[in-house]
Amino acid sequence: MNKDLTMKIGLHDAEKEYFKKGKRFPNYALMKISAWHKAQGDQVEWWNPLYEYDLVYSSKVFDFTPDNPYLPDDTIRGGTGYRDISVDKELLPEIDNMFPDYSIYPECDYAIGYLTRGCPNNCRWCVVPRKEGQIRAYRTWRDLVRKDTDKLILMDNNILACEYGIEQLKSLIGSGYQIDLNQGIDARLVTGQVADILSRLSWIRFIRFSCDQKSQIVPVRRTVNLLIERGVKPYRIFIYLLVTADIEDASERIEALKGYKAINIYAQAERNERMGITPNAGQLEFQQRYVYSGCYRTETWKEYCARRGFKY
Repeated sequence: MNKDLTMKIGLHDAEKEYFKKGKRFPNYALMKISAWHKAQGDQVEWWNPLYEYDLVYSSKVFDFTPDNPYLPDDTIRGGTGYRDISVDKELLPEIDNMFPDYSIYPECDYAIGYLTRGCPNNCRWCVVPRKEGQIRAYRTWRDLVRKDTDKLILMDNNILACEYGIEQLKSLIGSGYQIDLNQGIDARLVTGQVADILSRLSWIRFIRFSCDQKSQIVPVRRTVNLLIERGVKPYRIFIYLLVTADIEDASERIEALKGYKAINIYAQAERNERMGITPNAGQLEFQQRYVYSGCYRTETWKEYCARRGFKY
């Protein structure tokens, strides 16, 4: 790339454009791309279809987010949301090594990043092993934090599967930073020693886990008990619950967890358009009306369906 001339760069965040009124999470790749181009002396701004640019970058996270038909044909596209692009497409090393440009998301009052990349699991619904490969060390938390905030949101996909990740979490104790692991923690990897670390960390709001299949019920319950024994309040615990087409499976998981009165359960109907998977009416009913409304706390899924006359 010839850097003798300053270039005008346009950035397009597909989710920022689509979820205009919803809560938006900053696009990590675009922040790094912006930082790199600004370091070269280039002008960077959000893409506007009325203007001309030397380069336009578009990033899309979710495959259900609509494409923008007005993007230039030569737009540099990336992200798992673009189904025609390989999921293992990566940023160039010189861009990936940049500290993110938070100025393009002025509403963002926290730092984000990864301590580890990859995952050793091969869950049917997850692209991480294909996108990032095996679990490995990536950054230290000191590489990620900002001077203007004490909040750090970590996006690691399986931080406990790597001893390095556990060491980094331990070193955050007493650091003055509040953290969140927004992708959830694998409860199967929580030992008493790990529970000690988790209970001593300062959390922004929740300690998040996932219970996506019945085999995770026992580890999740064991982990919840370990944390409660160490003084963690149940309302601080958050469980992601995947709702596949086998709704009875999700119902069993709900029944096994709802005895913990104050924990937060967040149902997610499976959607993966890259694999041709979209949620059916039953999954959406389970997610939106049975779980989100809190009905699951007082009745089983079968009882709910009978009361509502819902068939699927």
